[in-house]
Order: sequence, then structure tokens, then C-alpha cells
Amino acid sequence: MHSALYVSKTGLAAQDIQLTTIANNLANTSTVGYKRDRAVFEDLLYQIQRQPGAQNTEETQLPSGLQLGTGVRVVGTQKQFTAGSLQITGQPLDMAIDGRGFFQILQPDGDIGYTRAGQLHLSAEGEIVDASGLLLQPAITVPPNADRLTVGTDGIVSAFIPGTPDPQVLGNIQTVDFVNPAGLQAIGGNLFLETAASGDPLTGTPGENGLGQVKQGMLENSNVDIVEEMVNMITTQRAYEMNSKIVSTADQMLQF
Repeated sequence: MHSALYVSKTGLAAQDIQLTTIANNLANTSTVGYKRDRAVFEDLLYQIQRQPGAQNTEETQLPSGLQLGTGVRVVGTQKQFTAGSLQITGQPLDMAIDGRGFFQILQPDGDIGYTRAGQLHLSAEGEIVDASGLLLQPAITVPPNADRLTVGTDGIVSAFIPGTPDPQVLGNIQTVDFVNPAGLQAIGGNLFLETAASGDPLTGTPGENGLGQVKQGMLENSNVDIVEEMVNMITTQRAYEMNSKIVSTADQMLQF
């Protein structure tokens, strides 16, 4: 009877983590470039009391054994990098990647962070930065007298200077892809860091070698499906309720 209490305890803990994951997804419904998390469950060790296939008699074998599970645990959370819908904003520094790839952001410690959020801004020096003031890489500086800023689908940034008939090329936005984007480490601020699980970054020109094109004047919305998350929340609530019911039932049986 005590084993049932411990098994249901693991179920309660796992469903609590599942609910936290769902809550984080719903909280980031309006976060630009956010990718939803999915909790991954696995069953725990089994107590083998009768081995399947063991000799029952000299001529017969057990068709199935007696295996008692010890519960469940959340082995990890997996980012799902499905594309979010594109929202037209008309802002020249709003950019979205239509397909695979990440923008590169220079961290204060010198490392490179990766993001799908293209809400970019200009610093006081005219440098293109993210919402936290971190530099976009490769660095691009916009002249103070620039009239219009244009970003091509291949990442080439150009500006029109008053008195100059031809646009001036300011730089090229390069995007990065990974063999396993789900292996990236999320650090908040819409940023990810490279890990051993993600593989090395593959830098290239947008629109080439499988990388998505850069779309100016657009933003990628979160890929959270509110209806799906609500359904997951209901099933999580019921699973938590059933596990707590087992604890209550085991307690009542122990009274005898």
C-alpha cells in the first residue's frame, strides 16, 4: 500500500511541472518569436517480481511477468520550433525570418545569443540593437541623415541619403541555423545559447542553404496555440485530481 502512495506522489510532482510549462506557454502568448515548451514524461524503474518468459514448468514459459512500476518523472522540456504567424507592422526595423534561422545578438560577456524576435531598434550611435540594447551581429550602423532604411530578403541593409540618388549599402544581416534547435539553452530575453546538444552554428545568407528569408516590416508571433494549451491544462488538472484521489484511497485503506 505504501508503494501506491509513492507512485501517486511522483504523478503529482510530474503534473505540477506540466502545469508550470503550460502556464509559461500561456503567459508568452504575445511574446514575439516565442517557441512553446512541451514537457516530456518517462516511466520510472520497474520492480520485476516474475520475469516475462521465465520457465513456469519444464515445458511452459510465463507469457507475461509481474512488473510493478514505481511512477513517472519529467525527463525534460522540449522547445517546439514550428513557425509562428507573421504580423505586418510596417516598421522598418521590425524583421521576421520566414523559415529556419536565428538572428545573432552580441552578449555583454562577448558570447553570441540567438533569437527569433526581430523587434530591433537604433541606439544613440545609430547602431541596430535589440530591445535590451544588445548589438545585432554583424554590426550595422545607420547614418544619422539616412532617409529610408531598406532590408532585402537576403539580409542586405541599405539606406537612402538625401542628395544621393543611389542607396548606400550599410551591411548584411547574416542568420544562423542549428542541426538541433531544440538543444539550445533558453536564457530569457527571447535569447538562446549554443550547447553541445544543439550543434555548431551554421552561418549563412538568408534565403540560401535552407535558411529562411528576412521579411522587413513584419514580426513573427508566438507559436502558442491557446486552444491546445487550454485542452492540455484540463487534462493535466484531471490527471492531478486522479493522482490525489489515489493518495486519498490508499490512506483510507491503510486505516484498516
